[in-house]
Order: sequence, then structure tokens, then C-alpha cells
Amino acid sequence: MNNQSPARNNRILVIDDNPSIHADIRKILSPNERPNTALADAKALLFDETPTKSSQTDFEIVSAFQGEEGLGKVQEAAQAGRPFAMAFVDVRMPPGWDGVETITRIWKDNPDLQVVICTAYSDYSWEEMIGHIGKSDNLLILKKPFDNIEVLQLAHALTQKWALRYEISCRLNDLDQLVTQRTSELQSANDKLKREITDRLQMEKALRLSEERFSKAFRASPIPLAIQSLREERFIDVNEGFQKLAGFTREELIGHTPEELNFWSEPGAGRALLKKLHQEMSVLNLPCRLRSKSGQTREALLSVELFELDGEPFLLTIAEDITEQIKLENQLRQAQKMEAVGQLAAGVAHDFNNILTVINGHASLLLAAKPPESPDRRSLQSIAAAADRASKLVRQLLTFSRKQFIQVQSLDVGHALASIAEMLPRVLREDVAVEIKAQPELPPINADAGMIEQMLMNLAVNARDAMAGGGRLALEARLVEITAETAQQNQEARPGKFICLSVRDTGCGIPPEILPRIFEPFFTTKPVGKGTGLGLATVYGIAKQHDGWIEVQTQVEQGTTFNIFLPVSECKPEAPAAPPVARNLKGGSETLLVAEDEDEVRDFAVQLLKSHGYNVVCAASGPEALQKWSERKNEIQLLLTDMVMPGGLTGRQLGERVLQEKPSLPVIYTSGYSPGMAGRDLALLEGANFLAKPYGPARLLHMVRDCLDRRAAACA
Repeated sequence: MNNQSPARNNRILVIDDNPSIHADIRKILSPNERPNTALADAKALLFDETPTKSSQTDFEIVSAFQGEEGLGKVQEAAQAGRPFAMAFVDVRMPPGWDGVETITRIWKDNPDLQVVICTAYSDYSWEEMIGHIGKSDNLLILKKPFDNIEVLQLAHALTQKWALRYEISCRLNDLDQLVTQRTSELQSANDKLKREITDRLQMEKALRLSEERFSKAFRASPIPLAIQSLREERFIDVNEGFQKLAGFTREELIGHTPEELNFWSEPGAGRALLKKLHQEMSVLNLPCRLRSKSGQTREALLSVELFELDGEPFLLTIAEDITEQIKLENQLRQAQKMEAVGQLAAGVAHDFNNILTVINGHASLLLAAKPPESPDRRSLQSIAAAADRASKLVRQLLTFSRKQFIQVQSLDVGHALASIAEMLPRVLREDVAVEIKAQPELPPINADAGMIEQMLMNLAVNARDAMAGGGRLALEARLVEITAETAQQNQEARPGKFICLSVRDTGCGIPPEILPRIFEPFFTTKPVGKGTGLGLATVYGIAKQHDGWIEVQTQVEQGTTFNIFLPVSECKPEAPAAPPVARNLKGGSETLLVAEDEDEVRDFAVQLLKSHGYNVVCAASGPEALQKWSERKNEIQLLLTDMVMPGGLTGRQLGERVLQEKPSLPVIYTSGYSPGMAGRDLALLEGANFLAKPYGPARLLHMVRDCLDRRAAACA
């Protein structure tokens, strides 16, 4: 057994691309001058010791000037049985690995190495470092330029910590050996009935020594540990880590049971734990929920072992707090789920948009040809209205998955609320009183006005449905400033100035078991046929697409408040766009090239354009369109092309090819995909003529005519 404290490990690795930093640290930690009494006093104060007049500790400093070299030094030291106690690592070390990558690679081989990050920059926030490296109590930060005393204190503290860890490891190993040895002795004693009284006294003495060592290891461990009596389940002892987890002081815990302290978040959890313990004699990594003194629920993994002390059975409980890990895992799963649903929605939207283009287009053509008294008009209008509703549903699918194209402008929130005020009477009942209030002189936000109105309208409709017997609906806009402290209460929040749009109702509220799922797509509590489950998912998608977030306050039978936080803009708000002026559908006699792989969409476009006097050359793929362009390039005066086509030549590439030969040629791009789903092509179309599917005859004819007229004016 190892009864001696281990020799102190004073080996320190310095990884920095600046040789002067190595020299400075050597001067601080391995000086050639007389000892610094201030250091001794600081060390005594740090470790609660009596200052001594001994000479200053001399540290063994090893230098590395790049991260890869530092990793090699760590590996060599471990193989030689002379590990480093700690390392000073610079964040910036061009070229090669930076400090964060260096630490990540070192900790793969040596996770117990204590690291002090030295930095004069803010390349990474603490959260970003933890995200890259992982959570660890072996990580500290030292800002450059650093103070000599601070470097000395870190060196002494971390090397002392290394020694204490080593000592704890040795003592725990000794304890295991003692338990094994004493178990063997007890079994032998049971076989021989009784030992001599002198042997028994010696055994008791050794047991007391074992208990003393266990007690020291128990209190020094950073892992939450507790000891309970098996019979009464009362806490006999707890370490500091367990006190932090529970939120109680040691005095408040000792002598009480977990049930008395309301420690279990779920009723019967304590009974289930004891039952499992009696069946298996030990419990390892059992997931459970614990309630702290403040009422906060913590996720934990519990491991429980039975042991005897002075002939009495006790429980040793080890609790690992995994609350933050669970939160991150849940966020990742939610993000992956939303991304998967979004990819599916955007893919489905492409096919729907092509189908809706055909339905809406032909319905519009037939309507235009029918006289007002025709008996077929009503059916055709129903078809057109259904197609319009379907296109809105497609836009909702794209919005909640954040793949809908948005037209951002500097927006006055007051104007948006005024527009909502005009539309609300159409969707609300007479028994719902409405109150709209906007704080004076609100700064603008960067937003798509239509999407903001859709978001508020969706919330208003939900509020109406929650107030079946009538009530009050309040819409409010105000300027708020989120502090760093406030932002910590919501993982999606961040500090800064925001416009808070509040939608408050006096309805039935949201039950706690449903609240976590309200923003999930297709989740609804409404009867079949009364809701799609996309309303709140769309609201959530719009808020995230505008770089904001949503907070919900609700209580059953007392109403619900949705607070949407959107960042303010420094630009002046733009005046609301004038409503479009209705124009006659003009045709022409020019020759147009139409490239579209969907047969029905191509047939509709060709039929429409020909019916308005245009000469149309059509192609079902990019290579076919390029071939027909080569044959009739002198006649063709406009190209209408789908973005995604078979044959290895996309619409974007086709447009680039023909524009190289005729730069003045108008090109109109169409697509049923949303931005991001059509790949790189759609993202490059800023400033180009883009016609999103589904489109109707009027939109197509207006865009074709406008492009041709602009070209004619430019050539005049």
C-alpha cells in the first residue's frame, strides 16, 4: 500500500509560437534569483497553509512552438512515465493548429492534462470553446498580458491539484486493496469461528484507517457523493458536490430522507431505486430526475452501492448531473427533425408547384374564355380557389422549415399592426374584443412585411379558437433591451435591443404536457378537419428566419401570451409599396424559347404564349434547348427556362451559355423549388428575372412582355 503522499509533479508544457512567451514563463516559474516571498504568501493564502521560509519551487518547463509539436511532447512524456502536470496553450498559433484544436487533440490522448488557455484576443467565446473542446474542470483561461503572480498561482495550484488527484487515486486503490484483504480475513474468521482477540483489535484498527482514507477521498471528490443508512434512508454524510446539486447545505441534508426534502421529481422514484438495489445489489447509471431546494428539476445518472460500516449497512450514492447534456441532445434532435421535415417539405413543394401551375394556369385560361353567365364559371372558380389554397399550404410548409424566400426590407412595425387591424375583423367573431397598441417612435426591423402579417394573423386565429366563449385579444409592440443575465434564461435569446410583438388572449391556455410540442409541424389538438398543425410551426419558422425567437407564457383557463422578439434595424423604414395596378394582358409576335422538362407545365406555357401571338420554340431538356438555340439563335428574342432539368445542363447553365453569345437576350428563370433546395443556382439569381411556381397566366405574360419591352427600350 502507498501510505506516502506522492512526489509533486512540477513538469509544465508551454505551447506558444512566440519565443518571448516561453522566456517570460521560464523567468516567472524557474527564476535564478532569490525566492519571492510574495509568492510564498500567496500560496499560503490559496491553500490555507502557514507561510514558510522555504525557497521557491522550481518548475521544469518544456517548450513547444506549434500545436502538433506540443501533442508530440505530451505523448513522449506519457510513454516515458513522466507526464506533465499542466500546459499553457496559446489560442493563436499560425500556421497549423490553433489552441482550441491543439487542446482537442491532446485531450484525446491525455484527458487528465490540466490546460490554461493564454489569449489576448476574443477568437472564441467561452461557450464556443466548450462546444469545440467539451466541458471539463481541467480548463482555465489566462488573459494576455498576464500578471506574474497570477501565473505563479496557477502553476502552484494546478501542480498541487495534480498531486492531490494522484494521492486520491493511490488512496482509493489502497482502500480497494484493504477491502479485499479484510473481506478475505473476515471469511477466514468465519470459517475458524473466532480469531484471537489481538487479531480482532488489529482488524478494527485497520478498518478505522480505511474509513479515514475513504472519508478524505469522499470529501475531495468533485463528483456529487452521499451516504445514507439503508434502514432509515437518512443522509449520514454528503460532499460539497452533492450539496451544490441538491441546493441544500450539509446541515439541511444530514438526518433527513430524500422524501422529506422532496428530492425526487417523480413520485415513487425512491422506492423503485431501493427495489432495484435489493434485486441487483447495486445500481449503475440509472437515469432519474432530481428536484433541488429551489424547485428546479435536474437530470442525473445515479449509481448506488451497498457497503457496511461498523456492522451497519449503508448506501453510497454517486450522482452525475447531465441536465445540460440532455438539453443539448434535445436541441440537436429537434434541429435534425426540423431539418428532415423541411427537406421533405421543400421536395414535395417542388412537385406540388408544378402540378398547381398546370391546374391554376388552365383554370385561369378557361375562366378568361367563359362569359359571365356561363354555368361553368362557378366550377372553374372553385378549381382556381382550391389551387390558390393549395399554394398557400405549400408556402406554409416552406415557411416553417425556413426554406421560403423572403423579401427583407426596413419595416415600420406600426404600419404592420395597422394592416393587421384592418384584416382582423374578417377572421374574428363579434364576441372577441381587440386591443392594438404600439409604443410611439419604435425603431424599424428588417423583415418581410407579408410574413410578419401572416405570423400575427396565425396567432390571432389561434387565440380566437382558444376563446370559444369570447374574450379579449391584445396585440402590442414595444422596444425591449435584453441583458446578458436575462438572455441566460432562454437558450435562444441573446443580448441586444429588440422589438417585442406580444399576442395575448384570455382563452383556455395550454396544458403543461402539450406546451413542449406546440411548435412541432402537424401537431394539433383541434378536431380532424379543423386545423393542419402548421399554424404555430409557421410562426416559429418566420421568427427564426428573421433572426428572432418566441417565448410563451400560459396558464390553463387564464390565457396565453406569445412574445416574439425581432432585432431592431439601423435603417429608416421604407414606405409601404403601392398596390399593383391592373394591366391588360398584352401579347406580341416575338419568337421565344421555352425550356421545361415537365410536359404539362411546358404545354400550358406554350399554349398560353401562342394564344397571345408569340412564336414559341420548346425543349424538354437543357441540351435540347441548347441545340434549338444554335439552330435559331438569330430569331429567338427571349429565353424562358426551368432551373432544374435533366440532361446534365441546368437552367442556370443554359442561360449563361446563351448570354455569352447574345448578352442582351432577356432570360426568365422559373422553379418549383425554394431557395436552398435548387442548389447553388437559385442562390445566384439575385437581380435576375425569376418567376416562382405556381404562376398564373397573368404573371407569365406580364413578365415576358416587360422583359421584351425593356430590351426594346434599351436598344432604341
